[in-house]
Amino acid sequence: MTLRELISDVDAERYTTNTLFQELRTTTPEYGYNRRIIVKRKNGGISVTNVHVGALGDILTFPIDVEEGLELTREQLLDAILHEMSSNGIDEAEQIDFWNEMTNLQKAKILR
Repeated sequence: MTLRELISDVDAERYTTNTLFQELRTTTPEYGYNRRIIVKRKNGGISVTNVHVGALGDILTFPIDVEEGLELTREQLLDAILHEMSSNGIDEAEQIDFWNEMTNLQKAKILR
């Protein structure tokens, strides 16, 4: 199953306030990458990888590989993927602060 198929298979009403879900629903799938979304157990939680590389249209076409024995409903699976895609719940202001710190040349000079 691809991310696009998963999005089409869940109850969209449950995600009406999730802007990432709404954007993914209206994004046109593109084809050009051959990557897979990997979902597995890690440190007692769920780890999702390969959802940050490529355009949203590309990511929609990635097949989802769930670790054998990991039992998740479709909604739990989608929630984990959306959570990872949205930077683990870090809001936009926090992301801006992070990148401002990373590109602050004065701080970089101090660290050297």
